[in-house]
Amino acid sequence: MKDKRLLYGPGWIWMVPALLLLCVACQDKIDPETSAAFPADNTGPGKTAAAAVRTVTDWYGAVGTIRPRTEAGIQAQITAQVTEVKVRSGDSVKKGQVLASLDNRQFLSRLDQARESLKSSEAGERQARQAVVGAEAAHAEARSAFQRTKKYHESQAATSQDLEQAESAYLQAEAGLQQARQALSGAEAMIRQARQVVNEAEIALGYTVIKAPDDGEILQRMIDPGDLALPGKPLVVMRTSGLLRLEAYVREGLIDKVKPGVELDVDITTLQHRVRAVVEEIVPYADPQTRTFLVKASLPHADGLYPGMYGKLLIPVKEHPAVIIPREAVRQVGQLELVWVQDKKSWKNRYVKTGQWINGDVEILSGLSGNELIGWGGTAK
Repeated sequence: MKDKRLLYGPGWIWMVPALLLLCVACQDKIDPETSAAFPADNTGPGKTAAAAVRTVTDWYGAVGTIRPRTEAGIQAQITAQVTEVKVRSGDSVKKGQVLASLDNRQFLSRLDQARESLKSSEAGERQARQAVVGAEAAHAEARSAFQRTKKYHESQAATSQDLEQAESAYLQAEAGLQQARQALSGAEAMIRQARQVVNEAEIALGYTVIKAPDDGEILQRMIDPGDLALPGKPLVVMRTSGLLRLEAYVREGLIDKVKPGVELDVDITTLQHRVRAVVEEIVPYADPQTRTFLVKASLPHADGLYPGMYGKLLIPVKEHPAVIIPREAVRQVGQLELVWVQDKKSWKNRYVKTGQWINGDVEILSGLSGNELIGWGGTAK
């Protein structure tokens, strides 16, 4: 027992000053069971107001996300490797500006082959045209010889054999002319086909340069040099106008309170700001899992507002009487909310519980009945 007293004795000696410091530090705390009055030398609050009972509206906050009104996913039309990306997220771009480049060597080769094929087809067309000219000349000569021999035969200056030979030569020349014209038509068709192939090759080569379809801002860059671009795979996402909207999910029990064209408040929690939005679209199909409807509401311009931010579409549910006081009259002490309330000729603290904010006022859920005079400012801080 003697050893134990020696071991614990010094510890108890050091705890005494610590307990004294703790008592001094806590002597200014407010006892949660009592109301603290102003100090004796206090002249009272700088501002006063009466707690008022007003009719307020209960709101349902439909959770949503800020999105661009016009959002475009830029995709590749061909399969090729990305060689260069010229934009980053947040960049502003103009219509026709190059966003990225793809490997074009294969498409350049195809274009060169198509052009060579076109040259060959054009050469064949020139030969066919010359053949037609020769066939037309031979046909005209054979026709003249046949008509001349025919006259000679009628005057018995030429034999029937001479007439038959002239007629046969004329028919052969006519057949040769038709054949030459058909060959020319085939050559012309080959040229049209070759030109179409060249046009397609030029279009495919143009797909290796990704351009902005309109003025806008890059929201997301989804590729890097060396990646493989595929049809249907977005390369960048951009918004083509500066307008934004809130896409919120409204539960099916409140969808009758939301109509296209109705103006509702949107609470932007991050900015601690409310804006007025106009409902522009309601998707007429409820999600069977969440039992909610997708509602899209257009937003006005607001500084600091960006796509992807969190917002709530405030929908009126019902009205009820509530005690309202100025929001600046409520003081926060740790987790407690207090207000100064006049009690006869003195001012005392009273614990309250606040609800929704209403412009510069706040709803009091408990602690006040609505007939009190409250104060703030001055030494009431």
